[in-house]
Amino acid sequence: MRTPRLMFGVLLPVLLCAASMLVQAERIKDIASLAGVRNNQLVGYGIVVGLDGTGDQTSQAPFTTQSLISMLGNLGVSIPPGTTLQLKNVAAVMVTMDLPPFAQPGQQIDVTVSSMANAKSLKGGTLLMTPLKGADGQIYAVAQGNMIVGGAGGQGGGAKTTINHLLAGRIPAGATVERAVPMAVGSAGSVTYELRAADFGTAQRVVEAVNLNLGGKFARALDGRRIEVQAPEGMDERVAFLGRVESLEIIPAVASARVIVNSRTGSVVMNQTVALQECAVAHGNLTVAVNTESQVSQPNALSGGQTAVTQTGQVDIKQDGGNLMRFKPGANLSEVVKALNAVGATPLDLVNILQAMKAAGALRAELEVI
Repeated sequence: MRTPRLMFGVLLPVLLCAASMLVQAERIKDIASLAGVRNNQLVGYGIVVGLDGTGDQTSQAPFTTQSLISMLGNLGVSIPPGTTLQLKNVAAVMVTMDLPPFAQPGQQIDVTVSSMANAKSLKGGTLLMTPLKGADGQIYAVAQGNMIVGGAGGQGGGAKTTINHLLAGRIPAGATVERAVPMAVGSAGSVTYELRAADFGTAQRVVEAVNLNLGGKFARALDGRRIEVQAPEGMDERVAFLGRVESLEIIPAVASARVIVNSRTGSVVMNQTVALQECAVAHGNLTVAVNTESQVSQPNALSGGQTAVTQTGQVDIKQDGGNLMRFKPGANLSEVVKALNAVGATPLDLVNILQAMKAAGALRAELEVI
């Protein structure tokens, strides 16, 4: 039920605060994970066949030819030494996948196939049987199947058009698990939950929620990220117990004010706790344009002179005026966005403005540049 946006004195802020707390409640499984329960990355080298003349150029990618000759040799096909192969329909690829926790032999999982040489497109290709290995060098899955490439392209007469990416694709259920990764769910008498974002306040709230729901002192915080929970030793009872704990809802502690700036793309992201102290900002654009014009001096036919080329340069500097904008103290996120938009700055300009605000002590947030 939504709280109407009406002004009724002191009661309205209390109702809005309560509604906000209900909206922000999250399950423990959404903010934490069990220690030791994780994905494992697998990788393999394979061959894609059946391409429509868009495969690797074997003269520049000799390992593609070597791989195909080795594979044919294992299948009983002998190629005479010195034979030159022109393989336009074959491409060498890398196959990657994430092996989820508790995956069992026979389970099928999606894989990603990516070109590693100079193929033009993998569209329509078929991946041949490729072993996928883990960091320990053991084979945990085998991949094979027809690829799905979400793109298209064509060329002719010197023109070329490409839509999306043609050198990587997916094979749904393309890998079959051959070996399971053993994962122990906790030690003999306890399990450990790890928060995805370390926060002492959130860790304490998880402890309080678990102890209140279970009716005893079952959980304790080891630090700002880890929470140890006493659990039954029997596996059947432990699975049911963990399902109950992960379904508990808590209200995470308010995140610290933070502004994330990507200086390469100009992206600026703020969270809701960002605020400003009173300050004034003026912004103006400075544009420098340099134009060069070449002039050719051609002498008369019988003068004996030489043709000369001279260049004439012109530099124009233009600076747009900027109004001085006042930022009120204690502004919330919507007011900060409105004020920054009023300055008329581009996203790249906002990076410099925010850095200047932080240096002046007016930005009440942690400024992180990535």
